[in-house]
Amino acid sequence: MTTTAATPPQSPPPQSPPRPATTARPGTGPRAWATRAPLLPALVFLIAVTQLPFVATLVISLFDWNSLRPDRRRFSGLDNYASVFTDPALRESVFTTVLLTAGVVLVTVVLGLCLALLLDRTFFGRGLVRTLLITPFLVVPVSAALLWKHALYNPEYGLFNGVLGWVGDLFGDTSPSRPDWIADMPLLAVVAALVWQWTPFMMLILLAGLQSRPAEVVEAARLDGAGAWQTFRYLTLPHLRRYLELGVLLGAVHIVQNFDAVFTITAGGLGTANLPYTIYQTFYRAHEYGLASAAGVVVVIGTIIVATFALRVVSSLFDEEANRA
Repeated sequence: MTTTAATPPQSPPPQSPPRPATTARPGTGPRAWATRAPLLPALVFLIAVTQLPFVATLVISLFDWNSLRPDRRRFSGLDNYASVFTDPALRESVFTTVLLTAGVVLVTVVLGLCLALLLDRTFFGRGLVRTLLITPFLVVPVSAALLWKHALYNPEYGLFNGVLGWVGDLFGDTSPSRPDWIADMPLLAVVAALVWQWTPFMMLILLAGLQSRPAEVVEAARLDGAGAWQTFRYLTLPHLRRYLELGVLLGAVHIVQNFDAVFTITAGGLGTANLPYTIYQTFYRAHEYGLASAAGVVVVIGTIIVATFALRVVSSLFDEEANRA
């Protein structure tokens, strides 16, 4: 009698897990586009106002174009950009722009930090003092430049020479010196006017940084015996690093593009012509459209580079605040 071995039951083949239903990527559905639709007119307006003129300027910068000789207009490629970096007047204006920007930014950061530390304390009339310190930033730039040129710098009736005359009379000097501030120190005259106007901007940024300090950390440092200088050096200054970077970058972006003070106070003379004023002279007085457009493109590219760093600093500030919350 033969016996057959029983075959073990076979297990069913493994089934693959069900595939998830395909879903649209977030932000690409009809609902997302419906929420973006009201922003499209603003986007179109922004492109028409900012990007199209820049593209036109970029195209013009590739031509040798003088409006006084329109029949000689021709395509010159990158010759205008080569002239921007080799022309002595433009190179001097680049140096003046760097010197003016660095001087104004450094002085405004120091003064803004001192004023922010003052306003971070509690004292009687702090709100009034804060309002008065912010006022210079609210003045129209041309009006501020005219104020400094005529009310302060004028050698005949300006406030500075009036104070010197009063001090001379006080000490018995019947013929006090009356310097011509703009002629004797033209670049410092422009720097002083810009420092007066932009110090409140730095003060507001640094004051916001001071008021975002964790109060418990400062209190703990005081309880541990840290003095005012130690608290400032090891707690306040590291905390303000991002705010200082932001103030320097934003201030540099604005001062590089400044035209009003140079045009109003010195009219670009006495070695104070910066890049915006040189571009103005090249475009409106020399009628060199191509060369002026190339210089403008260089300024815009440099400003975009600085603004990119500023946006990164702002983004890092937001990330730090979100992580702290």
